[in-house]
Amino acid sequence: MKIRDSQKVSNFPKGVGAPAIRALASVGVSKVEQLVKFREVQLKGLHGIGPKALGVLKAELKSKGLSLKK
Repeated sequence: MKIRDSQKVSNFPKGVGAPAIRALASVGVSKVEQLVKFREVQLKGLHGIGPKALGVLKAELKSKGLSLKK
């Protein structure tokens, strides 16, 4: 059985869907920690990043003592 890209193990927390992961990959982000160089408005502008994914990503950053760029 072939595993589809959206089913591969992700470096992102549960709750971040495949469209959001693809959107992040399109701007070179493969780890949550890389999000610190982005502003919230930049992420909101990516097709595939919705309110749920953004909330999960921000919570994950906060749990690591990090945040999006101000």
